[in-house]
Amino acid sequence: MKTHNIFKVLLASALITATACSDEFLEKDAIGKIPSEDFFNNENNALASIYGVYDLMQWNYGRDWNSAYFAKNLPGDDCNAGSSASDQLPYQNLDDFKQQADNTVTTAIWEGFYKTINACNTIIINFKTNTPATSKIIAEAKAIRAFTYFELVVMFGDVPYYTDNANEISETKIYRPRTAKATIYTQIEKDLADAIEVLPGKTDYDAANKFRMSRGTARAILGKALLYQGKWAAAHAQLSQLINTENSGYGLETDFTNVWLKAGALGIESVLEVCYTSQEGYDWGNFGWSGNHESNIHVQLMGPRDNLFKDVAKVGLLNGWGFNLPTKKIGDAFVAAGDKGARYQATLMSAEEFTAAGGTIDTENGTHDYEGYLRMKYATRTSETNTSGGVTPELNYGVNWRLIRWADVLLMAAEAYNEDGKPKLGVKEINKVRKRAQLDLLPEGISQSDLRAAIIRERQLELAFEGSRFWDLVRWNLAEQELGSLGFVKGKHEVFPIPANEIKTNTALTDKDQNPGY
Repeated sequence: MKTHNIFKVLLASALITATACSDEFLEKDAIGKIPSEDFFNNENNALASIYGVYDLMQWNYGRDWNSAYFAKNLPGDDCNAGSSASDQLPYQNLDDFKQQADNTVTTAIWEGFYKTINACNTIIINFKTNTPATSKIIAEAKAIRAFTYFELVVMFGDVPYYTDNANEISETKIYRPRTAKATIYTQIEKDLADAIEVLPGKTDYDAANKFRMSRGTARAILGKALLYQGKWAAAHAQLSQLINTENSGYGLETDFTNVWLKAGALGIESVLEVCYTSQEGYDWGNFGWSGNHESNIHVQLMGPRDNLFKDVAKVGLLNGWGFNLPTKKIGDAFVAAGDKGARYQATLMSAEEFTAAGGTIDTENGTHDYEGYLRMKYATRTSETNTSGGVTPELNYGVNWRLIRWADVLLMAAEAYNEDGKPKLGVKEINKVRKRAQLDLLPEGISQSDLRAAIIRERQLELAFEGSRFWDLVRWNLAEQELGSLGFVKGKHEVFPIPANEIKTNTALTDKDQNPGY
């Protein structure tokens, strides 16, 4: 899917205004009229447009040095930024709670997410619902818009809110103030409810279209949005309906390792997945460093750096650039849980295990952020890139980001049940995850408080390096306790700063609209 090219169709078809209002944003995006009165009545144009939106999601989460997926991980206590202290300072600052409003990573996330929202708005507003196919595409756009706004309010709090695109150049049309996230959540819920009514199930898609939003995906996002608001009963109602749907196409992968490999891509554990490919065969001369590439460069970014880890081929890996190193804390958590089976082995490798397998660790040449572990989840595996003649393996990882997977759905349901005073129902869901991890099952009669503690531990282990840990700690009000020693400041670091460019150029905002502490 050469979707950066496809997105040009969308840009040429409608007025796309800059919700993220930096000068750079306005300069890059073309403003034009639809090429014909019939454009929005054409199913093929609708399909090309929604593919363009999926490509924007791919770009947002994989954009080199500005990945939303990577940024969501860095503030957590399961990983360190890694590499060297001066390498990619915007990432280092996110890891060390030193980010400011001009951080290029959070600025890029803001702008990229609003590009996605504007593209969704164009589809929702303009395409006609006179065919079932187009109606489903509009439902996909609503689900993607809802998910994108959910990500924004979690990361930034109250944000400017658009469900339309301006059709004229004026400050009152283009610039919007921050909207209370409670109001945005209301529209998120409505968009997802609308989408659920129209979208096909996962099993209704053929293999080539499994990446697209399904009814189950929309329901999982809705359950997650409700959970984050503390709407426990509504959350478990949505999640349990998904869990109890027969022949839904969802389940836990038997082999935990396969979850992260091409073998498990868009498989039964996948609920929402952003796709990349190794088929382009990039080399150092033709790789799209500006972001116009189809592989996942951040897998290479997270590979073990060769100045520290030697002979990584002994464990099936290629050397990378040393970012996203595991913390000692996450290693200790696995040890404390007695979790040394398949889940641990697909997540971490200790220094002792690495050297026993034939590797060596050279601590004489720099150990910034290294705390005794090698990350195996989303690892630079030789099997996951293109090693054919003439290509550069480091630039061709076809590893997909799993944004929501089935284990997360089960653990969210367990939490919602437990917080709603139904621990017996909650323990049933968490035990499915524990059984796959080869851990003892929790007793049916476990107390609400004990189950709450178990869910916290289980999410820490199961979802390590998946961008959940920090945001879980924030919503559980545990961030200061767990992250205070790392630089977290309560009342400030729960959210990212509103980008300085947005404050500067959006005439509906002033410095007083900045998040506290920035």
